[in-house]
Amino acid sequence: MNKIIKNIICTVLAPAALVSCMDLDENVYDKLPTDSFGTSAAQIDAIMAPAYRSLTNMFAYDGPFGMADMTADIMVAPTRVGGDWWDGGQYMEQTMHTWSSTSYSVENMWNYCMEAVTKVNSVYSIIESNEAMSEEQRVRYLSELRGLRAFWYYIIVDNFGNAPLVTDFKNTELPTITSRADIYKFVVDELTEILPNLRKDVSDDSYGKFTQGAAHMVLAKMYLNAEEWIGQTNWKGVVEQCDELMKLDYILEPNWKTNFEVHNEVSREIILPICFNKNEWGNVMHYWTLHYLSPQALGFTADAWNGLCAQPEFVRTFDTEDPRYEGTFLIGPMIDPNTGEVLKTSIGHDLIHTIDLNVVPGTEKTDNEGNLTRWGEVHQEEGARICKWVFEKGMQNTYMENDVAIFRLADAYLMKAEALLRMGGDPGEATRLVNAIRERAYQDSDHNYQQVTLENIYDERGYELAFEFVRRQDMIRFGTYLAPRWWKEKQTPEYRKIFPIPLKAYQKNNNLKQNPGYPAF
Repeated sequence: MNKIIKNIICTVLAPAALVSCMDLDENVYDKLPTDSFGTSAAQIDAIMAPAYRSLTNMFAYDGPFGMADMTADIMVAPTRVGGDWWDGGQYMEQTMHTWSSTSYSVENMWNYCMEAVTKVNSVYSIIESNEAMSEEQRVRYLSELRGLRAFWYYIIVDNFGNAPLVTDFKNTELPTITSRADIYKFVVDELTEILPNLRKDVSDDSYGKFTQGAAHMVLAKMYLNAEEWIGQTNWKGVVEQCDELMKLDYILEPNWKTNFEVHNEVSREIILPICFNKNEWGNVMHYWTLHYLSPQALGFTADAWNGLCAQPEFVRTFDTEDPRYEGTFLIGPMIDPNTGEVLKTSIGHDLIHTIDLNVVPGTEKTDNEGNLTRWGEVHQEEGARICKWVFEKGMQNTYMENDVAIFRLADAYLMKAEALLRMGGDPGEATRLVNAIRERAYQDSDHNYQQVTLENIYDERGYELAFEFVRRQDMIRFGTYLAPRWWKEKQTPEYRKIFPIPLKAYQKNNNLKQNPGYPAF
């Protein structure tokens, strides 16, 4: 796809407010009378909507979603024959770990995060000054907003480490850099303080809100990665937060695919979703991943972009008998429903999605230093496509309305199992937790582990949580992120576990300082 067209579309789809679980238009409420607007649930939801819509910034291939998976070993946006999806080499940079402070993906990642924090802070300011709400309501909604803000700083501390810590929307002074350790402490302190004020029900009404379940998940994630982020382990904290979470009314859905169906809002496994609606802005995975003709074979119409694929080595880690294999990857022939024949690409190739991506000889690209790389152009049909979120038959050029889970209970099971093994805890309990995930996937106990290992848990996280924002973080924690693999030929330097502060951000605020290892501003 032409870069200009694609960037225009993504500027609208991702950073703009898509659709919240409240199905409300995003309006400006800071000019309304604070003593009368905010008395009804509908009015409060309307005020809160922009803050919750900030979560849509997570699901962007040039933002948190892409940086989690394309810099890891599971997803790639390959350049197609003719140059489609080259886009200045930004996807090659993500895969080969050659990004810089001027890279498009780094700039977008930063902007998605900072825009989200600003949105949450702006709504916080409105709620804080609202005179129509009761004190109980104000405490509850301000706590939800603090939770959302802490969530975004969890994303920031993971990806950038050091960043401005901004909590006052009305403060116009340019912020300075706050250390990773201090942002870490801020997130933990905020969530610990607000937890009692958050709702703990698991219901239609709480779906899409920042609840106690969401707070426990973020805290568990903070403690899970504490050794990497602040140099101190806290495996006990992981177990405690997961245990608290499991006391709530979440369940492992009997059918794994329930979490990815068109109407997956019925799932009681999803803890914090990004909510979408097909009639306005929505889930665009079908555009990102499918070949231009694939919708015809799958029973709907859409102008697909033929972009995102799974990395071949990752696909091959799956047991092909695991239902999650076919439930995650679209592989094989795309059949014309009118003729029963395999569809043909624009150059006459059979539209058969392969696992492998084979670079056409002579199309190899050079890196920033002029060295020839493994990256090159591949044919349109190649690559396993992402089908984890069900494509609704009968769609007519609409967005998908499948919500995207940021957190699920299955992740908590696997986090607790990992923490137990790392702290020398009960291996039997760790094995039980992982086997619960496998039994749900296979629908039998024939594939259970006798005694689970950390390597088993690492693999299981891949099978269960592919394309769910966790892979880069997992690879860093398990020590596999920096190693050479597939098209990434070289060992990545240690400092690239976090991304650089974008140059454009510094040009707007020269109080910022570059992260260690990257060239100083």
